Amino acid sequence: MTAVSLLALTACGAPGPDAAPAASGRPTASTTPGVNEIVGTMVRFSSKATSVDVTIDQDTPAARDFLSMLPLTLTFEEFAGREKISYLPRKLDHGGSPGSHPEDGDLIYFIPWGNLGFYYNTAGIGHSDQTVHIGTYDAPLEQLKRLEGGDVTVEVVG
Repeated sequence: MTAVSLLALTACGAPGPDAAPAASGRPTASTTPGVNEIVGTMVRFSSKATSVDVTIDQDTPAARDFLSMLPLTLTFEEFAGREKISYLPRKLDHGGSPGSHPEDGDLIYFIPWGNLGFYYNTAGIGHSDQTVHIGTYDAPLEQLKRLEGGDVTVEVVG
């Protein structure tokens, strides 16, 4: 591979030679400098009652644009007994971001509505090109409920 080809692949966010799929089928961080540099970024969603940390685990245009918006304040609400959602101040630039097969514990971006969602009940939900994976979290439903109804500060913490 020529240096120009390698540079072009790196600039487009293509996985480096050391990237390997995780057990969930999602890519993991690469050891190639400059590739997947946002993977592992920790984002905290904090209300007066609780906080939930999300780990960015894919380097996609949507994840990058989400991080560029921070810090911000959102309000979350229940949706369909499946997720806690909040609308962003603007739609994310998601071009080139792959769709996903959501799993419990995923923070997603739903393209048509321009909202984030903390999925906690994905039973029966399949792959969708309209649902973009942003990161993962580890919090029970009771903790997610404490994010609802008030201001939630969203910021990078690590």
